Amino acid sequence: MKVTMYTDGSSLGNPGPGGFGVLMTAGPHRKEISAGYRKTTNNRMELLAVIVGLEALKKPNTEILIYTDSQYVQRAVSEKWVFGWEKKGFKGKKNADLWQRFLRIYRHHKVTFQWVKGHAGIAGNERCDELAVSAAKSGDLRVDEGYEQVNP
Repeated sequence: MKVTMYTDGSSLGNPGPGGFGVLMTAGPHRKEISAGYRKTTNNRMELLAVIVGLEALKKPNTEILIYTDSQYVQRAVSEKWVFGWEKKGFKGKKNADLWQRFLRIYRHHKVTFQWVKGHAGIAGNERCDELAVSAAKSGDLRVDEGYEQVNP
């Protein structure tokens, strides 16, 4: 079964409180995931949304089409930058912890990325933005350890 996934991340200040939202559909099934963090960046939340969505899949080799409004994430994968970063040990790259986590789960699936313009009325993207902003504003904010260890 093919999975369609929309992802979005948001930060209220950069850095600042942030959140991510994921909307996944497969046939009649629909799942939403979100979480908020007390101190993070927009790029980290965009990438974390993709990671958490992929980690939620139960079957390996799932075919997934991911819609994201993050050129940072989409281009890093589609233009294969992340594989060059990996070969160089992510030296000097931001968010190395998340990129390494991404690659571990990415390799278990058949993933295609499609960039979409944010805030352009695309229903799945708009829903993920709502989830991300709501999570960032919630009283239940997690610690983004990968960010806060490097940026106390």
